[in-house]
This record gives sequence, structure tokens and C-alpha cells, in this order.
Amino acid sequence: MSETLAAQQRLIVALDLPTVSAAQALVESMDGAASYYKVGLELAMDPGYFGLVTWLSAQGYQVFCDLKLHDIPATVGRAVSRLADSGAHLLTIHAGQQAMLEAAAQASGSGLQVVAVTALTSLDQADLADLGIHTPVDELVLRHARRARDAGLDGVVCSGHEVRRVRAALGPQALAVTPGIRPAANAVGDGDQKRVMTPAAAIAAGASHIVVGRPIRDAADPAAAARAIVAEIDQGLAERAA
Repeated sequence: MSETLAAQQRLIVALDLPTVSAAQALVESMDGAASYYKVGLELAMDPGYFGLVTWLSAQGYQVFCDLKLHDIPATVGRAVSRLADSGAHLLTIHAGQQAMLEAAAQASGSGLQVVAVTALTSLDQADLADLGIHTPVDELVLRHARRARDAGLDGVVCSGHEVRRVRAALGPQALAVTPGIRPAANAVGDGDQKRVMTPAAAIAAGASHIVVGRPIRDAADPAAAARAIVAEIDQGLAERAA
């Protein structure tokens, strides 16, 4: 399925905003330039979070609940089962205990896809070493990707720097969701993002979807910024097909 998606379907716009009303205002300003939206932890602090999920789904948008669940298998399984009834299309869990990954896969049902977060794009090798993890980051990501596949999950979240190896390991149908994306005009890390890549490069390397937040959210014209990124995705798809 991931290989047949159109360029616009591959862009996930991150609604990294403090309130549901601010998120809805950004969506309405997009004028149809995006069809997939991420609602994450910041918005989960708003009591209207699940109302926003329902609202987005009712508008015909796909919804990515980026909640990064990580708990004992039974708790994660029950949480995934509850979320499967919310109208969400995609959910993240951390690549933790294998039994937890399997519980999430079994609880997701037919309408909710679940992907495992391999290594946050805010982490580099020095950060991993500080956590006591001395495996090279690309090897760590690949190991988590294979574990996610074996557990029956739909794919993983990984940076563009690892996505080519992940795609080779998981095959053409798996989801490879790539955050840390910066447009070609501003393709450097900023703030807490370290392992970044351009839209075209990530897609050409095999990403099924890219997640873009600040370059769209903070743009003077968010809809125009989104359309420019979709054009870069098209470029990446052409490079992949060449």
C-alpha cells in the first residue's frame, strides 16, 4: 500500500500547538493542501484531544495519534484497543518489550495502524552513549525495525538517515514514517532536531510518509508551505522510480 500513495497522502502535518482551537485554525487555514494530520502529546494535554481526532476524521482527514505509548503489555494493549474506536488511523508506540509490541499489534484491529518509534530524531550517537547505549544508531534502528516486523506491527518511525536500510529490511508495503524533515531551503537541524533530511531525499530513500511541523506551522502561508513540500515529495518519488 505504501508504494502506491500519491504525494499529498505522504505528507503528515504536525499540529504541534497548545490548544485544540489553535490546531483547528491551522487545519482550516490549509485550504486542502494536506490530508493527513498528526496530533501529539502537547495537544493530548487539552481536554478536547479526542474531540479533535473525531473532528479531523469527520472532515475526511487521516489522523496520526503520536502518543508514543510505552507500558506493560496489558496496559498498552487495552489503550490501543480503546484508541482503535476513536477514528484515528495511525498510532505510535515506543520500540520496547517484544510482548508489548505484540500486544499492540493484536489490539489494533483492522482500522488502526501501529508503528514503533525506533530512535527519536532528537538523539544522536552521543546522546545514546549518555543513556548507556553504545550500538551505532543505524544498527539500533534496524534492530528495532525487525522486532516491530516480527511483532506484527505496520512499520516504524525512523529518521531519513536510516530509512533506506529500514525499507530494505521491511519490504515495500511497510510504513516508514520519517520526522525531522526540513525543506530544501532550510535543510539544517534546529532546536531539538538533530538527524534531519529534506522531503525529497527522505522519500527517495524509501520513506512512506514524512512528518513536517515547524516549517508549515510557522510559515507566513502554511498552505503554500505545504504545497511546496508536496512538490518536493513528487521530486523524491521521481528519484525513487528512476
